[in-house]
Amino acid sequence: MNNSRRDFLRNTALTGLALSMPFKNDLWAMAGGSKPFGIQLWSVKEALYKDTVGVLTHLSKCGFKKIESFEGDKGIFWGMKNTEFKKTLDGLGMNIVSSHCEISKDFERKAAQAAEIGMKYLICPHKGAQKSLDNFKKFADEFNACGEIAKKNGIRFAYHNHDYSFVPMDGVVPQDLMMNSTNPATVDFEMDMYWTVAAGVDPIAYMDKHPNRFKLVHVKDLTKTASGIESCVIGKGTIDYKSLLPQVAKRGVQHMIVEQEAYTGTNELDAAKADAAYMKTLQW
Repeated sequence: MNNSRRDFLRNTALTGLALSMPFKNDLWAMAGGSKPFGIQLWSVKEALYKDTVGVLTHLSKCGFKKIESFEGDKGIFWGMKNTEFKKTLDGLGMNIVSSHCEISKDFERKAAQAAEIGMKYLICPHKGAQKSLDNFKKFADEFNACGEIAKKNGIRFAYHNHDYSFVPMDGVVPQDLMMNSTNPATVDFEMDMYWTVAAGVDPIAYMDKHPNRFKLVHVKDLTKTASGIESCVIGKGTIDYKSLLPQVAKRGVQHMIVEQEAYTGTNELDAAKADAAYMKTLQW
């Protein structure tokens, strides 16, 4: 059998599996399609509050396969039951892999609901700058407790960084403290690469400092403005994701999640479409 015939049969078999199995997105990537990437719904929050299903449909058409939600006024599942939300996404060829949420309230219930529909992660999105390292130690204890609850329910817990956690306090980097004080067996981390770069930290060097701890990343580009910095359409800013994403993938990152928070010269939905188009040009 010649190579072209063998390749044809291999790709045909993989494509058939991709169309029929629960993990079809990953198999489709193996068969030569683009790898699945996601979007943090905060990126389209204003439009989402007005027309949830319409916006999800738009995201699907843009090419997003993974959804990372957040907990707003309508909850993680946007006014729907968890199973309803999953059914909606299933119909659009997408799945919810994670959500940011308030971890200090009803976390056990949220973990159970997430597990019921096959989510992988619940994530603490923000703690804010602190005046004492002791507060970051308390956060680490809280993360460990959430990690145990998540494990009991068959999912994972993670913390999403901003720039404040990289600012040294009394000679200690709070992000290091939290990573060194949490249990790797139950607590993962989501690196927001925008905020990491904004803090003057090399994302790859930091992942190497704490190997196998980062399982998700926020792909968010950075541009300088007259008043400081803001996010922008991916590929229009200063972060070289073309070289960065293959490197983070080699370090165990499983989910590439687009996020955008500023829309100079565009709007949420058009920005999401442009972000997806650029992500399709990347390899990792």
